Amino acid sequence: MQTKLTIRMDDRLIRQAKEVARKRGKSLSRIVAGYFSSLEKETEAPLSQPIPLTPIVRSLKGVLKGVKVDKETFHRYLEKKYR
Repeated sequence: MQTKLTIRMDDRLIRQAKEVARKRGKSLSRIVAGYFSSLEKETEAPLSQPIPLTPIVRSLKGVLKGVKVDKETFHRYLEKKYR
């Protein structure tokens, strides 16, 4: 069963979405339904699979291992940096 859904968005965003739909040869409703379906699949995915790290995050992984930085130390660092 299909049900009507009303959403409110900025005019500019609606125009852009309609243009994308036109270029893809699909209705805007079909594109939105596809997006909602992808959200459903996303929530069904097992959480045990790790999210791949980007190269920058991978390069930073572990650089602070064993370093103790408390709030006070961080505040002193910021005060010194922005004098």
